[in-house]
Amino acid sequence: MKYVVEIEGLSKEYETGFLKKKRSLALDDLYLQVKGGQIFGFLGGNGAGKTTTIKILMSLIFPTAGTASVLGKNVADTAMHGRIGYCPESPYFYDYLTANELMDYFGRLFGLDAAARKRKTDELLSEVGLAEKDRRRQLRKFSKGMLQRVGIAQSLINDPELVFFDEPMSGLDPVGRRDIRDLIANLRAKGVSVFMSTHILSDIEALCDEVAILRGGKLAASGKLGDLLAKDDAGRSLIVEVQGVNADAIRASVEFIAGASIEATPDGANIQILDESDLDAVLDLIRKNSGRLTRVEPAKLSLEELFVRDTTL
Repeated sequence: MKYVVEIEGLSKEYETGFLKKKRSLALDDLYLQVKGGQIFGFLGGNGAGKTTTIKILMSLIFPTAGTASVLGKNVADTAMHGRIGYCPESPYFYDYLTANELMDYFGRLFGLDAAARKRKTDELLSEVGLAEKDRRRQLRKFSKGMLQRVGIAQSLINDPELVFFDEPMSGLDPVGRRDIRDLIANLRAKGVSVFMSTHILSDIEALCDEVAILRGGKLAASGKLGDLLAKDDAGRSLIVEVQGVNADAIRASVEFIAGASIEATPDGANIQILDESDLDAVLDLIRKNSGRLTRVEPAKLSLEELFVRDTTL
């Protein structure tokens, strides 16, 4: 199967207001295709339509127009749900169950026998980093981060082919984020496809193969992360990272090179040149000022710059 998610012309309107009803457009003619076997990042500002899209794919709400399919099946086909996993942004479970009991419950929903349920429960709660002593505590005594770990674990109880995570790092401390990043990377290594919405851009950079960015319910950009981060106007421009020089002392000399610019760093400077042919002149300048070349790389947008550019109306 080439695409695990296909969205065609998806739109969703909500009614707002009390006496004077207004129509609010959460999704506007969205088209999207997600390839299998990868981690796909779904980005956008608050209110961009990310959670609305995921809820439609989960058949929790219904579109105003358009169609969507998951694993080659229309989202209305509930039989397909046995092949996917889902963890919402703020999972909520019956408070008086323990983590072990909750996992056993979901295992029963998928028809797992008692031995399989016990094995999967122990395996998954260990993978998400939930301590063994906490697995027998009622969920009402859990912190938000602990509930998030359990939510991720339950989404994997059925060995899904495709998992949807809506803000999977929500409420997690740095150790928890590392555990979940490792888990998500391991899913890809096992051939499981991951569709992930998150505001934590460093996790997108570390994990995702391709991304899509929503703005006002519309698709603003999509594609391979490396391609999107290549500066549109960069051409053959390079960033030259230098240590041991004073940026202000060499600024005039750098700016004498056509199109070059310099930015101070804590231990030196970053010099941007427009063409590789200018590199020799920069190296001569570095040597004359007793600096040390540490890196030369193509100029790229940061993911933060890309996100701000494509989500600002």
